[in-house]
Amino acid sequence: MAARQRYHLKRTVVLVGMMGSGKTAIGRALASALDVPFVDSDAAIEQAAAASIPEIFARDGEAFFRKREAEVLKRLLSGPPGIVSTGGGAFLAQANRTVIAQMGVAVWLDADLKILWERVRHKDTRPLLQTPDPKATLTAIYHERTPIYALAGLKIDVKENASIEETMHSVRDTLASRPDILEIT
Repeated sequence: MAARQRYHLKRTVVLVGMMGSGKTAIGRALASALDVPFVDSDAAIEQAAAASIPEIFARDGEAFFRKREAEVLKRLLSGPPGIVSTGGGAFLAQANRTVIAQMGVAVWLDADLKILWERVRHKDTRPLLQTPDPKATLTAIYHERTPIYALAGLKIDVKENASIEETMHSVRDTLASRPDILEIT
């Protein structure tokens, strides 16, 4: 029987992309496969604020949330290498992109609009989609954010029928092609 491949993650991997692209699910699977810590930045913000993301948006506003998000992201990147999933808007701020590039690597999970809509259409936990026409809102956000996500260091195409495991393998293999990020031992 062949020995199980072992991995040495050298830089924190920050998963970026639209809501519904699979950042949290893929992040958990990737962290497990690489035997490194996983943190969802939104969950870390909720824990620190003792409130849900929708509650923070309603109570304190988006600007307050984005400030907390930047603080949490910087703290997570300062720790040992691991996998971080971010909220869909985290990568939009130039300061966040700079910190990620300096201290980690951004991986864009690029899912097309059809996939995203199927994944988020029945969820009421997306504050930005609490509008009269959530599909039109999602479409507008997608077109606004895609050019910014394209600035990420690495890109993974999220395929419509791919499982979490298959997409995680795509991310892992892409990272392994970069020995400055992930080394196979």
